[in-house]
Order: sequence, then structure tokens, then C-alpha cells
Amino acid sequence: MKTSLLVVLIVALCTESAFSLMCFTCKDATSNMHCLSTTTCSDNEKYCLTTYSTRGFGNDRNQRITKKCSSFCPTIDVNIGIAGVATNCCETSLCNISGASSVKTSYTIIALGVLASLACILRVGF
Repeated sequence: MKTSLLVVLIVALCTESAFSLMCFTCKDATSNMHCLSTTTCSDNEKYCLTTYSTRGFGNDRNQRITKKCSSFCPTIDVNIGIAGVATNCCETSLCNISGASSVKTSYTIIALGVLASLACILRVGF
């Protein structure tokens, strides 16, 4: 009886690793469709992290998506007009199937920058 309890205990302890977090992974993909590979995270990695970055303007706009396992969850949502970065974290297996909220270009910030530049040019010109 003691032997069978010991075997059950060993099996229970060994099967815990079967429930490890799994995340979709990719690095600098141009589309979420290129982020369908999966990996099993290490025990200290508790989050699936998606990073979405953009740069450029108009037709020259470039986007990149990176997905991976992470031991921490950074909260980043920065947009400076022609470049931006946003992150998204989740804590269940394969929860990062979709991309992070995309970074939207703030046309208001760009317009204010252009107006400020014009004001400086006109002021120097007079």
C-alpha cells in the first residue's frame, strides 16, 4: 500500500510540468499570420507577451510583431507620431493568438509638430 501511494505521489509531481504555459512565438514578423509557432515556456515564465511596433508614415509605414514567453509583463504604450510600441500580456496557454492592440498614428500630434515647425521657420524668417 505504501509503495502504491509513493508511486502515485511521484507521478503527480512529475505531471505538473505537463501543465506548463505555452505561447505563440515569432520575432519581428510583418503579419500576425507569421506568428503561429508555439513553444513551452520555462517554469519562471508566467506570461505570453506580444509586442507590436510601427514606424514610418503613410505608404512607408512598417509594422513588426514579436511574441514570446516572459517572466514579467511590461506595460508599454508609446506613440510619438512616426513610431510607436504597444505590448499585451496574458497568462493562459496560447492566449496570445491575436496581436497586441495596434499602435495608431496620432495625426493630431503630427499636425501640431508640423505647425510648431512652421511657426519656428516663419519666426526666424522675419
